[in-house]
Amino acid sequence: MTARYVAALDQGTTSSRCLLFDRAGSVVAVAQQEHRQITPRPGWVEHDADEILQRCRACMDDALAAAGARPGDVAAIGIANQRETVVLWERESGRPLANAIVWQDTRSAERVAGLGHVDRFREQTGLPLATYFSGPKLSWLLDSLPGARSRAEAGELAAGTIDSWLACRLAGVHVTDATNASRTLLMDLRTLDWDDGLLDAIGVPRPLLARIVPSNGVLGDVGGVPLAALLGDQHAALFGQCCFASGEAKCTYGTGNFLVLNTGERAVPSRHGLITGVAYQLAGEEPVYMLEGSIAVTGALVQWLRDNLGLIERAADVEALAAAVPDSDGCVIVPAFSGLFAPRWRSDARGVICGLTRFHTKAHIARAALDATAYATRELVEAMAADAGVSLRTLRVDGGMTANDLLMQMQADALGLPVVRPSVIETTALGAAYAAGLAVGFWQSQDELRGIARGETSWTPRASEEERARGYAAWNAAVERSLGWIQEPDSPDPGS
Repeated sequence: MTARYVAALDQGTTSSRCLLFDRAGSVVAVAQQEHRQITPRPGWVEHDADEILQRCRACMDDALAAAGARPGDVAAIGIANQRETVVLWERESGRPLANAIVWQDTRSAERVAGLGHVDRFREQTGLPLATYFSGPKLSWLLDSLPGARSRAEAGELAAGTIDSWLACRLAGVHVTDATNASRTLLMDLRTLDWDDGLLDAIGVPRPLLARIVPSNGVLGDVGGVPLAALLGDQHAALFGQCCFASGEAKCTYGTGNFLVLNTGERAVPSRHGLITGVAYQLAGEEPVYMLEGSIAVTGALVQWLRDNLGLIERAADVEALAAAVPDSDGCVIVPAFSGLFAPRWRSDARGVICGLTRFHTKAHIARAALDATAYATRELVEAMAADAGVSLRTLRVDGGMTANDLLMQMQADALGLPVVRPSVIETTALGAAYAAGLAVGFWQSQDELRGIARGETSWTPRASEEERARGYAAWNAAVERSLGWIQEPDSPDPGS
C-alpha cells in the first residue's frame, strides 16, 4: 500500500504533539499532550525527560488513531524539538540521571562568566557565551551529580539535546543533526563537527556526545515508520515556511519568539547581538546558514498571566481581554523571567511591570503583555537588518500565538511593516514533515514544496510614526529598569 501521510513529532517547551500531513501539506490529524514545568528555584527550569518520552509515544499513537491510520500509511516521521534543553542518561539502561535542564534555565551563569569574554567562541560557533546554550548546562550536570564526570569519560553515559534523547529512545540511534549541534557551543560551524578545543574549555567529554548527521535522511525506525529528519524547532519552522532562498525570513511565536533569516551558504557574523548558525543541511548537500534572534518569553508570558496571576482561564482569552482597552495606558511589562536574550544578552535582567496607577485593570496588563512581544520582536528585526545589510519588506509569522489577530495587528504597528500569516500556522511541524518527506521521496524537491498552495492572512500598519516611536521608547525605558536584579542562590543537589 502506498503511504498517504508524513508524520511530524513536534516536541516543544510546554507540550509534545504529533501531526499527520498529506501530500498537499494539510493537517490530517493532530494529538497533543502537555508536560510539567519544573521550577525548583528562581531561574531554574527543568523537564522530566521520561515524561516527555511517554507523552511523545502517546501522541504518535493518538494521531494514528485519529486518522484511522496504521504505521504502514506513514512514509516517514520527522522530529522538531525544543533546542538547547539537555538530557544526561545511562547508555545501558536509558535512565536519565537528573531532570533535563531547559533552554530557559540560568543556573550555569557563574560557569559561563568564568569562561571569559562573551565573544570568546563566537568565531567558531557563531554564538555568544550565554546560559542559553547546552554545553555549559551539560558541564554543570557532570560536576553536580556525584561520579557523573568519571562515568562520562568512561563512556557509560550519553547526553544530548531533546532530538538526541528521542532518537535514542524511539529509534535506538544516538545522533543529533547539525542544527541542534550548532546550539551547544561545542560544534565548529565550518567543520560541522565537535571541536576538541571547545569541549576542553567548556568541560564536556567527547564520549558523551552523539554523532552529528544532516537534517534529513533515514536514521532508524520508530514503530515501523522510518525516522527521516531531525531539526531544531526554529530551523524546522524556516523550512516549513519554504524560506529556502538567502534573504528570506520568518518569526515563530511560541513559548518565546524566534526570528530567523536565511543567509545561504555564507555564515554571516553578527555585530548586533544575534546568533549565527546552521539553518538546515539536507543529505548530500552543503549546509545553509542563518542569523537568528531569540526572545525567551512571549507566549510564556500569557501562560504566566493565566497560571500565576489567574487573569484569564485560557491562553486564548488574552486577546479579548486586551481588546477591551485601546492601549495599555502607560503600563509596560518586560518579562525577563530568564534574563534577556538577543540582542542584549543580559542574564542579570528580571521581569518588571512599570507605570502602574490605580486606573489600570487586568485588561491593561493583558494589553501590555502583547506589547512586550511586539516591541521585543522589533528589536530583533532592527538588529537583523543591521547585520545582514537588508531590511525586511514583510514579516512572515507562524506559531501558536499568531492565532491572536490583535497581536498580529499590534506587531504590524510596532514594526511599520506588513505581517503575513500562512493558513497552516504550525510550520514547525510542517517543516519537520517536509524534510522527512523529501528524504524518502514522498515529495520530490523544494520546488514542489514551494508550489503547494497555502492561503495567507496579512495585516498592515495602522499606527502613526509618532505612536510607534512613543511606544518603543517606553519599552526601552522599561527594559533598562529590568537590568541588574540577579540574585545568586545556593545550588542544591540537582538530583533532588
